[in-house]
Amino acid sequence: MLDRAGCFWRTIRHLKPIQIYGRVWFRMARPKPELNQAPPKRKTGGRWIAPARRKPSMMGAEAFRFLNEEGDLARGWNTTDRAKLWLYNLHYFDDLNATDADSRRAWHIALIDRWISENPPGQGNGWEPYPASLRIVNWVKWALSGNPLSDAAQHSLAVQARWLMRRLEWHILGNHLFANAKALIFAGLYFEGQEAELWLAKGMTILGNELPEQILADGGQFELSPMYHALAVEDVLDLINLAQAHPGKLTDVEKDCSARLPSMLHWLRTMCHPDGQISFFNDAAIGIAPSPAELEDYAQRLCVAADHREAGGIHLKESGYVRMVSGKAVLIADVARLGPDYLPGHGHADTLSFELSLNDRRLIVNRGTSVYGIGAQRIEQRGTAAHNSIVLDGQNSSEVWSGFRVGRRAKPIVERFDGTTLIASHDGYSHLPGNPRHRRSWLLDAGKLIMTDEVTGAGRHAVDLYLHFAPGFRLRHDEGGEAFIINDESSGSSCTLALLGQAQAKVEASNWHPEFGLEIPAAKLHIMWSGELPFRHGCVLTWGEQ
Repeated sequence: MLDRAGCFWRTIRHLKPIQIYGRVWFRMARPKPELNQAPPKRKTGGRWIAPARRKPSMMGAEAFRFLNEEGDLARGWNTTDRAKLWLYNLHYFDDLNATDADSRRAWHIALIDRWISENPPGQGNGWEPYPASLRIVNWVKWALSGNPLSDAAQHSLAVQARWLMRRLEWHILGNHLFANAKALIFAGLYFEGQEAELWLAKGMTILGNELPEQILADGGQFELSPMYHALAVEDVLDLINLAQAHPGKLTDVEKDCSARLPSMLHWLRTMCHPDGQISFFNDAAIGIAPSPAELEDYAQRLCVAADHREAGGIHLKESGYVRMVSGKAVLIADVARLGPDYLPGHGHADTLSFELSLNDRRLIVNRGTSVYGIGAQRIEQRGTAAHNSIVLDGQNSSEVWSGFRVGRRAKPIVERFDGTTLIASHDGYSHLPGNPRHRRSWLLDAGKLIMTDEVTGAGRHAVDLYLHFAPGFRLRHDEGGEAFIINDESSGSSCTLALLGQAQAKVEASNWHPEFGLEIPAAKLHIMWSGELPFRHGCVLTWGEQ
């Protein structure tokens, strides 16, 4: 009981006051939907450019595929038989602006009408602020692309905007509040008149406060997830697009967003593997945001100035990630905090973890994110053992709990980075007896990676070091048993991992989650040691340069 109370205190003490009293207000407030007539529609005056496209999610007039799970509307919009996130996606209406959306226009028109008739104002998942915000934007983007919003749909859009004005997510902040603001701006410029101007002004005020806080000096979105960063890039591009469609209405927003976007795109490129997709640090999965290539193309269509810096040896200092490159090897290391102190909900206990691509193929990977919610699988995927780092005494480096909570947080320190060598440490285990600290160094050079782990401090402790390999790689002992041969079953190539130290190692079954709802069998190397600190262990990965 005392431990749970301590965990709870270590979690809430970082919150902003508005998150605490905002949560009380959000739960107790019972606003009534305002069903007045919709304001008149505003003329654009400029040109709307085709936005970034996602993969289609409508498989039929009433059939959908979200998070790698198929379903339909037979059980309604709010069935308890589906995961909450799947239902949220049902209410987002992303398919309106997905690839080849024009071919599904009749489905879209019918779906909008059905949503209006089957989701009474203020009731159900679709009226929660976040899905409402995404849906408002998607409906407006669809209309700006030349599709017809009926009188009933325009009335519903106005009712949704009014509702959102009274359900802003001050208790969550972060990307949720940003999405709220973006939706109010889109609704405020879709309509005209005094009411629409109030929505627009509110959205712009929030955006003016949140944009400089949420986008760091190095271009990263402050929740430090490549997936949420990609969503933030899309948000900024959409706002620039809207500003160009309404000349003179969002001049300051367009200027601010256009100034930040080049560094945001550079951050995204830095955090991608050579396969063109994002790395998996904190909550991250492919297929939620538009692909990095799609976002780059969107920026080009909007004529936003590009950032042409090479994505070589880079330290994203404000975010806390490092990219190292040597020949065909690309290493991305996490020397970052979990996220904002008051908003670590998408953070994982992955401090000093890393991912490695070799010959344009992912080799060492974090296990990824396949579920949200509060179940055991969610907690496991956030834990240190799901990443390429050290678990001490069976504990996580940061105290992740429930679905989106964090108590004690590891604080990393970068001790050295010169392009080829990175040395960093963290204090996530310093609360344990003997004040242990984890320190790791990486040396990436021609044809090899040398990684050394140290745990300093005192007392007897158990160390578990994990290395997770991408699917398609098979590990086996070499003939002498002192190293592992790693075979790429797709190409036939191989590399060698030598272990330097007294720890024991074994290959174990694992899995990889590159997308929500997707689990692919893979292998991991589990390195084990128990004894008196200090602990020191080395891994030397070698490969032939091609």
